[in-house]
Amino acid sequence: MLTALARTATQRPKTVVLVWLLLLLLGLGFGTGVFGDLTASVEDVPGSESVLAEERLAELTPEGADFTAVVSGPAVDTPRLRAQVGDAIADVRGRPGIAQVPDPYTTRGLVAEDGKALLIPVVLKGGLDDDAEEEAVGDAADRIRGISAGDVAVSGGPLLGEQMGGRAQEDVAQAELITLPAVLIVLLLIFGGLRAAGLPLLVTVSGVAGAFLTLYGFSQFTEISVYAVQIVTMLGLGLAVDYALLMVIRFREERAKTQGVGHGVAQAVHATVARAGRTVLFSGLTVAISLSGLVWFPSPFLRSMGLAAGAVVVVDMLAALTLLPALLALFGGKIAPAGSKSRTGKGFWARLRGPGSAPPAPGAFFARLALFSARRPVAVTATVVAVLTLLALPAFGMRINIGDARQLPHDTEARQLYDTAREHYPAGTDTDPVQVLIGPGAEPGHEDRIRALPGIRTADSERLSDGTVLLELTPTGSVDGPTATRLVEQVRDLRGDEPVRVTGNAASLVDFRSMLAERAPWAVLTVLTGLFALLFAFTGSLLLPLRTLATTLLSLGASLGVVVWVFQDGHGASLLGGEGLGALSLTAPPLIIAIAFGLAMDYELFILSRMRETWLETGDPHAATVEGLRRSGRVVSCAALLLAIVFAGFMTGGFAPILQIGLGLTLAVLIDATVVRMFLVPATMTLLGRRAWWAPPRLRKIHRRYGLREAPSPERDLVRQAPPSP
Repeated sequence: MLTALARTATQRPKTVVLVWLLLLLLGLGFGTGVFGDLTASVEDVPGSESVLAEERLAELTPEGADFTAVVSGPAVDTPRLRAQVGDAIADVRGRPGIAQVPDPYTTRGLVAEDGKALLIPVVLKGGLDDDAEEEAVGDAADRIRGISAGDVAVSGGPLLGEQMGGRAQEDVAQAELITLPAVLIVLLLIFGGLRAAGLPLLVTVSGVAGAFLTLYGFSQFTEISVYAVQIVTMLGLGLAVDYALLMVIRFREERAKTQGVGHGVAQAVHATVARAGRTVLFSGLTVAISLSGLVWFPSPFLRSMGLAAGAVVVVDMLAALTLLPALLALFGGKIAPAGSKSRTGKGFWARLRGPGSAPPAPGAFFARLALFSARRPVAVTATVVAVLTLLALPAFGMRINIGDARQLPHDTEARQLYDTAREHYPAGTDTDPVQVLIGPGAEPGHEDRIRALPGIRTADSERLSDGTVLLELTPTGSVDGPTATRLVEQVRDLRGDEPVRVTGNAASLVDFRSMLAERAPWAVLTVLTGLFALLFAFTGSLLLPLRTLATTLLSLGASLGVVVWVFQDGHGASLLGGEGLGALSLTAPPLIIAIAFGLAMDYELFILSRMRETWLETGDPHAATVEGLRRSGRVVSCAALLLAIVFAGFMTGGFAPILQIGLGLTLAVLIDATVVRMFLVPATMTLLGRRAWWAPPRLRKIHRRYGLREAPSPERDLVRQAPPSP
């Protein structure tokens, strides 16, 4: 397969480039339409009690969605403001699709006790289609924003998704403006020339376009979260840089070997695709398998994230295996081979070394790191494992919740509404109630027993059209805090066989946590089994996949522990533009685990591919470890730096879930590419010795038959497959 891709790229490079150019135009044209169809809801679990109760409640109540406006100023009872608010309310009530707009001056509780703020709730009619609802919300919100005698913020309900979608588009554009120039500068420093640095950037832009197009396609038959756009774009951009970097570095090495040969560029492209392309193929598959675990969860958010992100990984992988070889076939002759010095690179690095200094041997620094760990493997392994375990300890106290508007940047309208309400209204004003539906056949005293439960601030009830009682319980504390979730569990435990259902934000969180606990073991089993099989196909070893999974779990636990320490416990969160929220966003942990696990496998494969080459050539496990790290350390370090720049660029937007996911992925990449791959991997490889490459005879036969290799040489594998040392 790889040979066919290389042949196509070298024989029809212009056709391949034209196909990708069409994809780029489609992605930047149609693909960006995804920003107009995003949802802010991520907690719903289809078929759960909270969703079924919410659907039943919608059938029984005539009202539709709602949103809220807050007007604030030195005083809200001035004649001018009263007149403007009265006119706005009268206009909104007469608009199509509006069910009710209470007058804040005559409705108890809507004017703050300090007289400096008032709330205007707007309730839509039920049964509106999407277009009618969007038009009604937009017209009503714009009219209320026309109040000029005070500061106005309008958000909630359908407006929240629209506002967050617009902000997501701005944040993605800002992140790209930051990361793409920064990535180009780093690539220039790595390659010392604009041509070699520009090719990965072209692949990166194609990867971003592919991300947009993929998301747009998924949005046609499933909901796409506002967070998914940033995360998938971030992942697509980062992996495109990584894969292109690996391919271009390998191409320069192959160019050095084929320099002066008749068809040197074409041969170098073929060799690059056969060797580095194999690594890219396996790397892309490992990331896709890691993300496939998300498909086990019935949550539309997690499932769509897994599918969309996995599809973007495949797009990046295909770009690296088709577009980049075609570009190398067209322009590779003008890229300096490895070891040669372009004018840019020679001048820059010569000034760093000083006059008369001899250039260091390629990869000498990473070879010294490997030798350092190989000479004291027990001490290095014990130290690294202890440090990473210590960093991972906060993760055992991790809590998740849906969160409130504190997750949003301060300059968003939803956050301004939240801050104003918190400042001028008593605690609990903005707390969504726990909604309990008590069916007609319930025992007469059941409602009173529910009202007597602890942790309830207020309790209001109304009888609906079919005799169902809607009991709204406002808990003490936050909307999805421990008191609220405990109240949901107590109501469900109390009901026995009574026809009682519970919904609301706190109930949704309880159901989401239950879904995670129920499906997580199956997701983990699927991912670990798939990765083990893929790593075995890549290495032909039984022990290397186990060692790889263990070291990856260590780095993943350490990064997750730091995220908990920062954003849950509040240590240094303000330095990153966030704040300690007492819990992580429910979207952050599963996405950090799935994506970081795949990225860690990325770097492991980069190193293992070079170790395996040396092992097959020499049969010496020590040489394979040192030479493998010497030849791969530079590309792993550069790739990690570029990926960290990409993730950091997306953290500038200020959304708390993106900050949490961005920090988790940045730490996972840096910890894995430095501490784990540069110290722990050579130390554990030394401890394993020849056993690292061992597999039982029957599995060796399976690998020789089905394992993917860059060159067919089964006899060489037979020689190198050594039994374990006694």
